[in-house]
Amino acid sequence: MLTHVVMWKFKDAEGRTKAENIDIVKEGLEGLLGNVPALKDIRFYKNEVACDRNFDAMLVVKVENAQALESYKTHPAHQAVAAYVAKVTDGRAAVDTAAL
Repeated sequence: MLTHVVMWKFKDAEGRTKAENIDIVKEGLEGLLGNVPALKDIRFYKNEVACDRNFDAMLVVKVENAQALESYKTHPAHQAVAAYVAKVTDGRAAVDTAAL
């Protein structure tokens, strides 16, 4: 099992507030479960403590292996959400690990 963890810093963009964009992305990404065959699990978490150093949200994706991760990343449904994410975020960090 491979765990893909991504964190973002969101911004006001696309005519919406930062909070609205977080909610839109959460709904879009969690909606991929059942639509992207490679996904075993996907969870989106909002940051609950206001701090400029913190990221605003975190995504935890479970897939079988690196090939399944690539399949998830390139799936058209994921690509559609990722295109919006790119417009409403300023910072991103990611880790892929077998340890979680």
